[in-house]
Amino acid sequence: MPIHGLDPALLAAPKPPHFDIERVIRPNIQALHPYRCARDDYQSGILLDANENALGHAIPRSGGTEIDDMLDVDLHRYPDPAQVEIKARLAEMRLGARDKHGHVFLGVGSDEVIDLLMRVCCVPGKDRILTTPPTYGMYGVCAQVNDLEVTKVPLRVEGGAFQLHVDRIKDACSSDPSIKLIWLCSPGNPTGTPIPLRDIKEILEFPGFNGFVVIDEAYIDFAAEGSSAAKLATEYSNVCILQTLSKGFGLAAIRLGAAIAHPALIQVLTNTKAPYNISTPSAMLALQALSPKGLEGMRANVKTLTTSREALLREFATPAFTQLGVGASLGGNSANFILLPILNRQTGEPDSQRAARIYKSLAEERGVVVRYRGNELGCAGCLRITVGTAEENEVMLKRFREALENM
Repeated sequence: MPIHGLDPALLAAPKPPHFDIERVIRPNIQALHPYRCARDDYQSGILLDANENALGHAIPRSGGTEIDDMLDVDLHRYPDPAQVEIKARLAEMRLGARDKHGHVFLGVGSDEVIDLLMRVCCVPGKDRILTTPPTYGMYGVCAQVNDLEVTKVPLRVEGGAFQLHVDRIKDACSSDPSIKLIWLCSPGNPTGTPIPLRDIKEILEFPGFNGFVVIDEAYIDFAAEGSSAAKLATEYSNVCILQTLSKGFGLAAIRLGAAIAHPALIQVLTNTKAPYNISTPSAMLALQALSPKGLEGMRANVKTLTTSREALLREFATPAFTQLGVGASLGGNSANFILLPILNRQTGEPDSQRAARIYKSLAEERGVVVRYRGNELGCAGCLRITVGTAEENEVMLKRFREALENM
């Protein structure tokens, strides 16, 4: 069954050869004719086609330039459903060429893309996904919402490695053809550990799995050069890379994420999404962020945060903290956070109860909120600490030490 809107020639020579997207995408989704937006046809002129309010908004002016500038936008018009320019800028940044925008899909944050992938690939009550805990919790939440079972193949956690058990993943897929999606987080959350591209390629080329390997790269801008799997999307048909403007770009509030994949999957996602999923204000801010000046600013901020991350790691490794029961950081430290085990001061072992008390004390008594992760596999006694501003980090270190001294 052909995928509506897709040139069949794009499916002629998939890599790897065993992959067949038409066996992965649900038949009713392949046959879906997407809702046709008024703005799919025309975006300029006297627009009397979409039942918009021709008089525009009636929000009073505040007298402040920022809100007034935003209100000058044509907010009474529906947004551009295609957002080709944003896709082209992302393609230039991640794939090295603007004309590869056909490999890019935009979503309301990565969470919309996560849900869409499960809806288009997996039959509720029948199919499964595979996750590698410890990992991002939304994969399991979306699976439950879509009535999908989850096969879990835990990471190798010994010594804080947090790496894939590639052979176990292969075994799980070979024994259960109902697995349609493998979810990998790189750098991991809460581990901050990148997955080597060689391991990803090994799974992509494994003929015992006919589904998509999804790599969530929310924190990729904080990792070393060459860590991203994005360019695999121009080589392999069965990979999908998720990215976002929430982390490195610091634009969590505009809710804009992206999928980078073969144009066949991009077409399926486009056919299935809500008609106008990216708002005009979000699109405007994204275009500014992806401009040359915006990219320069983003990279400067990322450099500042990674420098601060390394400074925090050095500080937590000093006797001022180790003697109070802070262990060596776990994971790859390739994100905008660090993962610290809190130890029992008598035994020297990770102590989740103590970590939970410190977490609560910091939040309720000292005004510093970190994330307790002691219940995650391989993260006994761990607190996850986001890198803040220089001032925030200074206050956090002071109050963290106070909490340690009292626990």
